[in-house]
Amino acid sequence: MNSPAATLALVRPEILALAPYSSARKESKGGKVWLDANENPATPHAGAPLLNRYPEPQPPELVARLASLYGTAPDGILVTRGSDEGIDLLVRAFCRAGHDAILITPPTYGMYVVAAGIQGAAVRTAPLVAEKDFAVDPAAVIGAAGPDVKLVFLCSPNNPTGRNLARADVLQIVDALAGRAVVVVDEAYAEFSAGESLVSALPSRANLVVLRTLSKAFGLAGARVGVTLAAPELIGVLQKILAPYPIPTPVVSAALAALTPDAIAAARRSAADLVAGRERLAAALLRLPYVRTVWSSDANFLLVAVTDSARIMQLARAAGLIIRDRSKDVPNTVRITIGSPAETAFALEVLSRG
Repeated sequence: MNSPAATLALVRPEILALAPYSSARKESKGGKVWLDANENPATPHAGAPLLNRYPEPQPPELVARLASLYGTAPDGILVTRGSDEGIDLLVRAFCRAGHDAILITPPTYGMYVVAAGIQGAAVRTAPLVAEKDFAVDPAAVIGAAGPDVKLVFLCSPNNPTGRNLARADVLQIVDALAGRAVVVVDEAYAEFSAGESLVSALPSRANLVVLRTLSKAFGLAGARVGVTLAAPELIGVLQKILAPYPIPTPVVSAALAALTPDAIAAARRSAADLVAGRERLAAALLRLPYVRTVWSSDANFLLVAVTDSARIMQLARAAGLIIRDRSKDVPNTVRITIGSPAETAFALEVLSRG
């Protein structure tokens, strides 16, 4: 049964019963003189931003623009401090310490395990199939999702492999686990992919959650704007445990500026340029004698298998080139982000010395 009620039954009972903190900004609408939140009425010096008032917990204009961007209803959106906070909220909402578990598909993003560890939740695994270019195995995931598994984290495009998980495989998992577990699809890199977002599947699947971010394609990594998209009932649960004022006023301003029609068009052009640069870099890396494999990518980075990752990392560091060693996930691999044309040219020049 894939209904909101069946999904809410998976939430920790104490969270469902929790009376959330009611901030002053939640309770106050309109008015001329605000004396409800113990704020400092002093005005800053000329030209400084007005930051003496607490921000809206979920700024309506920002939520509306995000809803338009992702093609979903505003009541199905929660804005967080990066998508990492969305991960943490979900684990806290569903997993009882020492009792419940999450399931991941390694190699994958490391924050899922960190969030589980902080909450005292166990971690089950159903590894991606390396021989099939790191495809997900739906049967393995479903089989590994025992009664203690409340959350299944799927990253698509996946970090660090860069590959999309097949949409049909993901939906097979979502449907099979309805009423048993919530499936969280992390789409942080979706703007660099030609694949269809799972956001379109949200209306018919109450146990599906999609995570998005403005950190990557929109260039706001320093602002920390994440988006959790889910059934309104589940968003309501997460709002209970969200910090009272999670999105600072300057961050709201930066996000609104990034979500104008012109800025969205510019972000999409930038993403297209990075995708083109990704393909050029992949072709150039394959010509290097120590490169064994460059996996095709749906993200803004490449996972590269080399003969000796420690040597390549040392070579890069000596030249001031910072890339990521991912050998703990996939033996003898490095991950290279797609930079500007000048940055990519520098990276190739350095790596060609190897």
